[in-house]
This record gives sequence, structure tokens and C-alpha cells, in this order.
Amino acid sequence: MYKESSLCLSQYFERIGYQGAAENTLQVLHALTRAHTQTIPFENLDVYLKRPIRLETNALFSKLVLAKRGGYCFEQNGLFLQVLLQLGFCARPLAARVRLRVADRSEMPARTHLFIAVWLGDQQWITDVGVGGFSLTQALLWQENLEQVTPHDRRRLVCEDGRWFHQVWVDDHWLDIYEFWGEHMPLSDQKVANWYTSTCPESSFTKQIMAARALSDGGRISLLDGKFTHRYPDGRTDVHQVAMDGLKNILREQFVIRWPED
Repeated sequence: MYKESSLCLSQYFERIGYQGAAENTLQVLHALTRAHTQTIPFENLDVYLKRPIRLETNALFSKLVLAKRGGYCFEQNGLFLQVLLQLGFCARPLAARVRLRVADRSEMPARTHLFIAVWLGDQQWITDVGVGGFSLTQALLWQENLEQVTPHDRRRLVCEDGRWFHQVWVDDHWLDIYEFWGEHMPLSDQKVANWYTSTCPESSFTKQIMAARALSDGGRISLLDGKFTHRYPDGRTDVHQVAMDGLKNILREQFVIRWPED
């Protein structure tokens, strides 16, 4: 129903290093979520460089798969949604409001995040390969107050007056990542939100270089505002400042991203 166009699954599988079955099962959903997040980095270089972000499937495939770049939520989850649909999953795009910088639930951030709902039998799951350093490495069962252990962290979904909150356990407390209502986010709405996040001077994506990737050992690495952070599986973190002339090396060596050429 929501499928936009076809793409080459074999090239996508090669890009993420996936060699498993090509079928619509929970095991495959978990495996693809993890492989995608560990291989295709979250990054905003084109936004930072004031380049347009295109959301058509062929554009996403060319950038994230063929050019071996990364992207942010509309690109990452936009591509992943098309992969899941082509595999026969019953999936649709949902809208969310990121709360990482808006902890007060009485404040309402803009609805500028895209994630994916997936139905498997009588159960509903969510997956999200595009929320930066908190991108999922395993799908979550859409069930209230169920603590779920993923390969990289603990998650849960809580509901308050009809508002769902996706949370992660960090530094001995539950942190809101984003909130949602289960609203479908069609491509037309994605384009409006994408235009805002990629062009508005108030958008954090236009002000600083960001990158993030999950590691196969359960750790994560991220780059934000010139700070490179390595979070180890046991919770330890190493943080150091990266000089401007060292950014390209960090992006290439740690996130496997080549700086976009003019």
C-alpha cells in the first residue's frame, strides 16, 4: 500500500553485510535493523553543507547504498521502509516528536521525526534506524511498560494520556527519546518536515556536523559539535574534541564516510 518503487535488495544486503534470509519474519526484521544501524551511519553532512535532501527511493538508494553515504531519519527510515515493504512486511511510516533536548513533557517539540511500525501476525513492532546515537539495533514490541533488552541498550515504551514515549536506559535513568501517537506520516508530510529540518536556521542539523554508528561489540560512536564520543558496552565513555582539520579523518576512519565532493 505504501510502497513507492522497487530497489535492488542484493545491493542493499551487500551494503549492510547481510547474508541471511530474504523473508518477512521477526528474526529478519531484527537482523536487518542491527546490520543497517551498524553499517550505514547517521550523518547530516549534506544538510550542513546546504545541499538539498531528496526523499525519492532512487535518490535514497543512490546516496546510502551506491555512494556509501549515510543520512538522517527521513533518509535512513525512508530507505529502510522500502526495503521492508519489498520483502513483504506489513509496514508503514509514523511521525514522532524528538524529546532529547526537550525533557519537559509540557513543552511540545515539532513533529519532525520518522520511524516505522511493522505488523507481524497479531503483534505490532516498531523499528528506527535513523535516530542518531539512539538508533535501534533490534525492533521493539509495541507494548506498554515492557522493558526490552536490545544488543546495545535497554528500551521501553510508556503511555501517558494517549501519548507514547520511546525511552532508553542511560546513566541510571530512563530518558525520553521521542513521543508519538501512532500517526501515519505520508511522503508529503515527510517532505515538509524534511524541508524544515534541513533548511531552517533554528534546526540543529544546519548548525553542526553530526554522525553516529552502532558498533558490532555493543558499543556506539558519535560525533556532535566537534566532540567524538565512544560509548563502550559496559557504559564507559571516552570523549575528545576534534579539530576542524581532523573532521574528515574521523568521518572516514570511524564512520566510513567520505566528505562530499563539490
